[in-house]
Amino acid sequence: MTLKDQLIARITAHGPMSVAEYMGECLLHPTLGYYTSQMPFGSAGDFTTAPEISQMFGELIGLCLVQTWIDQGQPTPFSLVEVGPGRGTLMADVLRAASQVPAFLHAAEIILVEASPRLQSIQRDTLKDHDIAFVTEVSTLPQQPLFVIANEFFDALPVRQFVRSGAHWRERQIGSDGDELIFGLGAETPQPALNDRLSDTKDNDVVEYTPAAAPILSQLGGRIEAHGGVGLIIDYGDWHSLGDTLQAVHRHQFTGILDHPGESDLTAHVDFEALAQAAPCAYSRLTPQGVFLERLGIAQRAQHLAQNLSKEQLEIHIQAHRRLTHPAEMGNLFKVLGLFPHGKAPPAGLEI
Repeated sequence: MTLKDQLIARITAHGPMSVAEYMGECLLHPTLGYYTSQMPFGSAGDFTTAPEISQMFGELIGLCLVQTWIDQGQPTPFSLVEVGPGRGTLMADVLRAASQVPAFLHAAEIILVEASPRLQSIQRDTLKDHDIAFVTEVSTLPQQPLFVIANEFFDALPVRQFVRSGAHWRERQIGSDGDELIFGLGAETPQPALNDRLSDTKDNDVVEYTPAAAPILSQLGGRIEAHGGVGLIIDYGDWHSLGDTLQAVHRHQFTGILDHPGESDLTAHVDFEALAQAAPCAYSRLTPQGVFLERLGIAQRAQHLAQNLSKEQLEIHIQAHRRLTHPAEMGNLFKVLGLFPHGKAPPAGLEI
């Protein structure tokens, strides 16, 4: 039975499901989910993340973390954590750059927050030269200084979608019509979590809400505030969300949300304002990825790496630099939010 068949059977038995429930099933079903049964990352997958584009991305983030560690008095030990670590490429690049400061690596306890056994196996192989530990929930991270990276993690958390209807909201839902999945709307209900959105929306506006995000930010930010450290959240989205941003990618092409359940990557733009407000620590000004990387010295790093490249390699290298930083590519679409303790300076490349 396909995942689509299972979803239709569930809807037939229990009624329509929320968009968040649909996303959760499509991405994380134990045997038929996208992250459990597909290989999403790289040229063979459905999307290519920044670490897969160029080593420069992870190297600069690694040096940013090292500098923050030094600025905060070189705490030992500390948790060096990545949530949603993909194939482990970003952490590998971070560790290679950080190896310039051996004391940083000696103090670091490397932890990956990963729920997929399949991806854990790949990450373990990528990082075979390092001692790493896995957890499946951020709530189980140690109570100690936390240096955490979340690159393209929050965009994949399931979102609920609500349509404004007077002083109430109607939730966008997924039902079935015969052997097809269809969108529909639930009944008008008050939504206390969206009370603040009544002032900046009008009838028929769509607002997205990510239930799992606030608890995660509370856990991460709580450790950073209590014990020190830093968080780098890198994703596509903006400070304040409005509208339907849900999208599906199948075989590197955009496709319908309901067309390939379990075989498409489903994401939504990140509401960085909601993330920042959920964190009990201080946070930086939201900064475009291109600006962040340029402040960290990506141009100089690119020039250094270009010195011994062949003509063909150089062209690929130049395109990678452009893709990461140019406003028309990832430079403006992707943003960076820094988390840090109150009274401390934001991480390098970011401002208050």
